[in-house]
Amino acid sequence: MEFDSLTQQRLAKLERLRAAGVDPYPPRCQRSHTLAQALALFAAQEAGGNTPTLQLAGRIVGWRGMGKATFAHLADGTGRLQLYLRRDVLGEEKYAFLDNLDIGDFLGVSGHLFRTRTGEVTLEVQDYTLLAKSLHPLPEKWHGLKDVETRYRQRYLDLLANAEVRQTFVVRSQVVAAMRRFLDGRGFLEVETPILQPLYGGAAARPFVTHHHALDRHLYLRIATELYLKRLIVGGYDKVYEIGKNFRNEGIDATHNPEHTTMESYEAYADYHDVMRMVEEMVAYIAQEVLGTTRVVYEGQEIELAPPWRRLPMRQAILDETGVDIGTARDLPALRQAVGQGGLELDFKPTWAKNVDELFGEYVQPRLIQPTFILDYPVELSPLAKKKADDPTWVERFEGFAGGLELSNAFTELNDPLDQLARFQQQAADRAAGDEEAQPFDEDFVTALLYGLPPTGGLGMGIDRLIMLLTDNSSIRDVILFPQMRTKE
Repeated sequence: MEFDSLTQQRLAKLERLRAAGVDPYPPRCQRSHTLAQALALFAAQEAGGNTPTLQLAGRIVGWRGMGKATFAHLADGTGRLQLYLRRDVLGEEKYAFLDNLDIGDFLGVSGHLFRTRTGEVTLEVQDYTLLAKSLHPLPEKWHGLKDVETRYRQRYLDLLANAEVRQTFVVRSQVVAAMRRFLDGRGFLEVETPILQPLYGGAAARPFVTHHHALDRHLYLRIATELYLKRLIVGGYDKVYEIGKNFRNEGIDATHNPEHTTMESYEAYADYHDVMRMVEEMVAYIAQEVLGTTRVVYEGQEIELAPPWRRLPMRQAILDETGVDIGTARDLPALRQAVGQGGLELDFKPTWAKNVDELFGEYVQPRLIQPTFILDYPVELSPLAKKKADDPTWVERFEGFAGGLELSNAFTELNDPLDQLARFQQQAADRAAGDEEAQPFDEDFVTALLYGLPPTGGLGMGIDRLIMLLTDNSSIRDVILFPQMRTKE
């Protein structure tokens, strides 16, 4: 590797440390308190005299030498604390040795806390130990790290430089924990299903393919957990959920990443109306638990997440925004004609269902700012959902939207094995017509349905997009610690 001049200077200091018999990367340190705990201890004991000797550790993030004394700032994962290092306390040799330290180094310190004349709580350092030498300078302190490519490729620098980014991922962890509490409290059982699958399914997406050498067969990274979770309902569980990664061989944009996190749940003896109520209650619960409010601001617009959310049939939503009635334009030529008569621009796809999806995504979804359930989808768009009893050309399906983001997708699950078989056959025809995302025929899943699946409500929720909404981030890459990136040229 080639190093710049600043790194070369630090490498020279590293060599001086080793020449002096100092291990610049010792295996362990002594720490009695985190920095936040130390500050809390001082606040509690300030009126009662000195605090005991504390042993603290962290990264040097600020440094100001003043001849016989040096002020520095130390940071750990809980906060920051000012250090006061004096030559007459440390001794000539130990104080002079500070010249080998740099911003970015990890330091162990011991001493007593006091408050300076300016009111800042400070540790008067009695002794210090180098814990790890930093050989690259940290991002510039005042301007932070703004280059998007660097922020995503070197997320550790982004986290060091930008406190709001660190907070986003704290919120992400809290959201997942709150979601688990909500589902556990409702009696759901958390389970794990295979990531490597002999046959993919449960969504309209292209899979990633790998090869298992011992079995000499192709396997697929899962695109959804749905078909395995429904097998568990067949097996006798009433309520199950899984939080985990799905993988879809698709493009990368503001709301799509090939590797993403979802929560899927299935509840026996429930329908999509039951699931709708659960979704609006769960999202409001999570927002209140994590943010302390159900009102959030996303891209400059205030959104109220408290129930009830608006409910709007897909047919009506498209008609309202485009003038196209997908209930009468039921085949591809008729839909093309209606789109043309409406003066709409559409990137036409091979099948009627794909074009309905395009029409909705282009002209309806961006306008769904306040929380809305779009419900009752065409059967052609939903091969795993149950048909509506009063009109079997539509299915009992909804998607939940807020801030223009699709957050959830849910069905009253198709539990008629013969109907499911016919839907898989239609998917095969769609694939033959050019739809690469049509689902393959899963014989074992149909076999499971033949044993009996009770009325069931199923839900898929995008964790990444929910975090986008709750943290006001417009790109999915801002809420995934290590997003997929194109190879550097």
